[in-house]
Amino acid sequence: MFADIQNMYHSAKNLYKARVNFPELLDVAVGERQLVRAVAYVVKGGETEEEQAFFDALTKTGFELKMKDLQVFAGGAKKADWDVGLAVDAIAMSKQLDVVVLISGDGDFVPLVQYLQAMGIIVEVVSFGRSTSLRLKEATHNYYDLDENAKVLLHAGSVRLPSRQTGQRSTESQSLPARSGQPTASERQRGEQSRKKESPSPQRQAQTSQSSSRSAKSPAPKKQAAQASSGNSRGTFMTRTKK
Repeated sequence: MFADIQNMYHSAKNLYKARVNFPELLDVAVGERQLVRAVAYVVKGGETEEEQAFFDALTKTGFELKMKDLQVFAGGAKKADWDVGLAVDAIAMSKQLDVVVLISGDGDFVPLVQYLQAMGIIVEVVSFGRSTSLRLKEATHNYYDLDENAKVLLHAGSVRLPSRQTGQRSTESQSLPARSGQPTASERQRGEQSRKKESPSPQRQAQTSQSSSRSAKSPAPKKQAAQASSGNSRGTFMTRTKK
């Protein structure tokens, strides 16, 4: 798996004002298959704690990081891409791979996809469809559109702490509403109190049961008289059925 981190980061930011949930992204791309190697290509913009924390999180998720410094030219222009480096690595490892998953929407990778396919390798692309090159979508064997999977996005107020090595993740979210269809703790408490009020006491239930039993055993006087005069056993059968 080869992940163009810059492409994914800016796509999520521009389309959804959010960040990428890379642990979930890795799970989506791998599925039930065995992951041989996952390489993430990143650009260092500065020695900040936030940037380092992001790189550490990628490593804990299961990615192998390849870094390069941001290039700043004399005129102020900046360049930050891994197109050539990613393509070279993919070609170098292609003889040991059956499937290559490219995590990027950059159309510059179309020649790489075509080359790998010519080598007999299945190539899959995972990216945000709205920011992905149409030529890249058409070139790949299988395309997975992340626009259809909201789990790969992290919005403000939600923090995902990944740990692919242990298979555990924890999610902390601030001011999130209760899930639809699930009552809150206060609602459950009010429901229990309401059921207690509606349920009769055991003593009252016993009295009701005894009263019902007497009613079933003692038919109305008119019905007793009718049964005695007619001698019909059907009336007795009906009375037993009511018991």
